[in-house]
Amino acid sequence: MANERLRGAIVESGLTLEQLAERLGVSPKTVERWISEHGRKPYRRFQYAAASILRREVSYLWPDERTSEEVTASSDSELVKLYPHRSVVPQDAWTKLYANATTHFDVLVYSGFWLTEDPRFHRLVREKSAAGVPVRFMLGDPNSGAVAVRGNDEGIGSAMAAKIRNALLNYAPLFRLPGVEFRLHDTTLYNSIYRADNELLANGHVYGVGAYLAPVLHLQRVPGGELFDTYTESVERVWESARHITSPTDYEGTTA
Repeated sequence: MANERLRGAIVESGLTLEQLAERLGVSPKTVERWISEHGRKPYRRFQYAAASILRREVSYLWPDERTSEEVTASSDSELVKLYPHRSVVPQDAWTKLYANATTHFDVLVYSGFWLTEDPRFHRLVREKSAAGVPVRFMLGDPNSGAVAVRGNDEGIGSAMAAKIRNALLNYAPLFRLPGVEFRLHDTTLYNSIYRADNELLANGHVYGVGAYLAPVLHLQRVPGGELFDTYTESVERVWESARHITSPTDYEGTTA
């Protein structure tokens, strides 16, 4: 059964499929599938973007047949553990997480400097590179406004940008590895996200508090769950907009 609500909303908006697709940054065929294929839903970011453009509620365009109790139950099973702050997370939690990576090895941070000083982590990156696992590092652009704001929020000012520069230098040997890519972003991060396949650690960012004192969620993907995908969709959005760099000093010359 086609999504007649979505089809009708597009018609009433006066937009063509091509125009809506262009504004969403997807192909017209993708929008066609959202309409014609029963149960086919776009990622949540596209649901909200389309709903905004079409001036409809998301729940109207894509009714969710699951009850709120079912959603809550699924979300509960996604949470493996909640740590009150990063400093109490076991030291080997990150290496254990990434040791299981076979398809996704993502690091989304501003600096994540503490991780750059762990020789076990460096060894793990080399092993995964040799095994053909794509490794994606997303660090904050040290010259960006977002990094400056985060530095001020944590009360360390320009030290945040300095930590990123030092982190990149520590990662210098990894730039030459096959399948390892570094990108710089200027995103306002609300979490640092460490993702390996169907598990992730999300370290929250709290105003006035360093990340090491903020909570950490250990999540796993489960059927019907939404928490895990919410975080991984965020990772993909940052990756798509971030700038590829080929050396630890590739940020030089950029401005906020």
